[in-house]
Amino acid sequence: MSKATKPNHIGRNISRIRELRDMKQEALAIAIGTSQQSISIIEGSESVDDEKLKAIAEALGVPAEVIRNFSEEAVFNIIGNTYQDNASSVNHGCTFNPLDKLLEAFDKNEKLYERLVEAEKEKVALLEKLLDKK
Repeated sequence: MSKATKPNHIGRNISRIRELRDMKQEALAIAIGTSQQSISIIEGSESVDDEKLKAIAEALGVPAEVIRNFSEEAVFNIIGNTYQDNASSVNHGCTFNPLDKLLEAFDKNEKLYERLVEAEKEKVALLEKLLDKK
């Protein structure tokens, strides 16, 4: 059994990369000096001439080879592997109650404030004692 390889659809690759770049057809058209309709036609074409491909690649910010060899499967594999590799170290939820932390900080500050007030009272008492001796 031989596995027939499907030719790479350059127009579809352009479309996918443009979408990944969050770029509209109109923006790509303006960047290469053509119309939105021309971009639509190009994205429907299985092949694109090298000169146009180079201009499109430059507008998309990728080398022309990336467009020629683009594979959605590879993108999903990268995303899947990245997510799986980091899944154990990613925390998607809060491990503490933020209100508890806020109250804890408030209690610490309140205790600190009470200690500072007490220290100031001790200083005042010491100064009054020193004044009385004179």
